[in-house]
Amino acid sequence: MCSLRVDEPFTLDPGGMFSVHFCKTRAPCSRPKEGFVRCIMVATHLQGTVHVQGTMKTGAREQASPRNPAHRESHRNRLEPASLASPTQIMPPKGSRKSTTSQPALNKTLVLDNGAYTLKLGLVASGSSPGYDDCTVTPNCIARSTRDKCTYLASELDSCKDFGELAFRRPVEKGFIVNWEAEKAIWEHEFMSGSAREGLRCDPKETNLLLTEKPNCPKELQKNCDEIVFEQFEFASYYRHVGAVLNAYHAPNAVDSTVKPQECLLVIDTSYSDTTILPIYNGKLIQSAVRRLTVGGKLLTNYLKELCSLRHYNMMEESYLLNEIKEAVSYIVPSTQEFARNLEQTWKGRVGDRRELSSDVVVDYVLPDYENSIHGYARPHDPAARLRMQRGVQSLQGPREDVLALGNERFAVPELLFNPTDIGIQEAGLAGAVMESLSVLPEALKIGMLANIVVVGGNSLIKGFVERLEADVRALVPAQYMVVVTRAEDPIKHTWLGGARFASQPELLREAVVTKAEYEEKGSTWLAKRFS
Repeated sequence: MCSLRVDEPFTLDPGGMFSVHFCKTRAPCSRPKEGFVRCIMVATHLQGTVHVQGTMKTGAREQASPRNPAHRESHRNRLEPASLASPTQIMPPKGSRKSTTSQPALNKTLVLDNGAYTLKLGLVASGSSPGYDDCTVTPNCIARSTRDKCTYLASELDSCKDFGELAFRRPVEKGFIVNWEAEKAIWEHEFMSGSAREGLRCDPKETNLLLTEKPNCPKELQKNCDEIVFEQFEFASYYRHVGAVLNAYHAPNAVDSTVKPQECLLVIDTSYSDTTILPIYNGKLIQSAVRRLTVGGKLLTNYLKELCSLRHYNMMEESYLLNEIKEAVSYIVPSTQEFARNLEQTWKGRVGDRRELSSDVVVDYVLPDYENSIHGYARPHDPAARLRMQRGVQSLQGPREDVLALGNERFAVPELLFNPTDIGIQEAGLAGAVMESLSVLPEALKIGMLANIVVVGGNSLIKGFVERLEADVRALVPAQYMVVVTRAEDPIKHTWLGGARFASQPELLREAVVTKAEYEEKGSTWLAKRFS
């Protein structure tokens, strides 16, 4: 078939004349006579590729011969396959296609906050009043013990008796789902299989899905997610949304109990993967003002592993244990001046001139032995206990104790949230990132955001986090501005609860979700635009 190119715009009329010429030098006929040749042209239009059957005028070098019927017949046979349908059959008029869209099943929605460290999930009925108790938190990982070779899938980790040297496989990296093989196995185990917890088991074909995501997620990862949800799990309908924005839906109307987003809200989501600042206005994310810090819970745990391995034991393979230690003993100092004072109190002195550590800062953490105890615990510092352990002298009563004396590790590790340059990360601290985010907003919005800062995520549970953040931001803004920083009642489940309250409103959910029939009819490109 000849390759044709359109010289100028034209109307797609099968009976009309088209101004075209051949792209290739080979002519369909050999005789240099002017005439018309019946052909089939493939034209690319904005609405798709259409096949047009008609006639075209040949040029001086590429002409057909009306005097050679055999040649003309062979040319016609080559260009006119019998199976080609008419243009009106191939491309129906715009808007004539009958929609197969079905209404979503609004009676039950699975709200899934897909975090990097844990999943927060729960079923929400239409018109209900969900609370924190309706949310289930489960590890988002597959763990394998290098000792007994046992594998633990998500919630099965709660039954583990030996957390020593566990190897973790996490499907989420930097806040984005990158390993769907592992994530699918976790989802199926948590809400589809027979091992699913009571109240979580559901049939995706009869359930809506509200799934959270991080801002600025790559489009290819979003497309993969959409395909998994509709083509493999086959949910009835689906809504993918930036998780932190759902924190705006936490103020039920006192008159009719409807949930409306707060007008101005600055959400600081400090999670396992990173820390994100998200300004929200009337329930809409101001994309240009979003800022991200690479410091999250994972980085803090890894830094604590390095410090403890350098000063005490080799604990580079004890991620689970070090994460527990971080959560148990960490605190954030109120200011940089206090940081220097605490650092002085934990200094042991020069060699040959040692001194006692301050009992106000240093604590002892008793490590678990995974025989008599599964979890460790913190207690006041006892210098004599540390000395006895170093000399190999143990108490005659009770099990043997391995103790970590933790001093500046307690406050130097979480200090990275406010001063990441301490370990060479060239980023502004949390307060600086907040001011960078607000700098692109109008003055009126900036004032409203500063008066309504909400922090969520596991790192916000570190003692002193809210007070330090408010003090640092207060020092960077004019005195006449009000600065109010609050921590959610449950910063782990708060995003999930915002999504649950959103999903409990039939009108909001009906406008937001996309049904499986719509996805099959309009495709992934349309879905990406719908959720953008």
